[in-house]
Amino acid sequence: MNKIYIYEDTFLNLLTLIAYLTQYHVTPTNIKTSNYSPNLFEENITLNLKNNPKIIAYLKENYSYPLKIMYYVYLSSDTNKELIIYYFYLNLQKYRHQLLNMRNLKCVSASLKISHYVQNEAHKLKGFIRFTELTNKVLYAKVNPTNNVLIILANHFKKRLPNEYWIIHDENHHLLSIYDKKNIYLINEKNLQLNLQSTSTTYEDLWCAFYDTIGIKERKNIRCQMNFMPKKYWSNIIEMRNQNEKSN
Repeated sequence: MNKIYIYEDTFLNLLTLIAYLTQYHVTPTNIKTSNYSPNLFEENITLNLKNNPKIIAYLKENYSYPLKIMYYVYLSSDTNKELIIYYFYLNLQKYRHQLLNMRNLKCVSASLKISHYVQNEAHKLKGFIRFTELTNKVLYAKVNPTNNVLIILANHFKKRLPNEYWIIHDENHHLLSIYDKKNIYLINEKNLQLNLQSTSTTYEDLWCAFYDTIGIKERKNIRCQMNFMPKKYWSNIIEMRNQNEKSN
């Protein structure tokens, strides 16, 4: 029987479980969140461990960069991310600061690749997000990221828009980040009802007019444009949505 170890879907809970498994030399078949449904040959095991913040504090003090890599892997959509983090953590205890140079290890190469992918998507979305002002003066933006990068985006816009009320809605992961000029709150969309009625489209029209004005039609290159602004993000980018409507 394959043993699947279950954790609550938080980074701290995952690290607490992994630290326990490595301490007692337990090699899991897999590690999954609490909503995982096992097949006939699998058995879910929940250890009900108390979260241990000292693990993150220790890693942050001694291995801040490897900790960041593990966190980005956790935010990814990779189906094997928990096992990748498990083996990365296991080898970190063995090789310490030399680990990141050992790219021949699958857990290292996979972690670096996934981490880069997550950071790259978050970086692109920081520039692609377009806010709309709602009737209650709250700024609202929609995103559809592949990875769960909402917290990265929220921390970025907390610095960029510290004096505004804003909401970033991750439709793919059904989450919202809400900022009240002081704190960021991550909330499941099922637990919140929003008034998404926009004010005027004047600013959106002005932005689209500006975008059309500065563009040089003779130098338009859709293929090059998609390299820098992937098409999967276009539905939430005002000027690209407007461009699509004109072409249809």
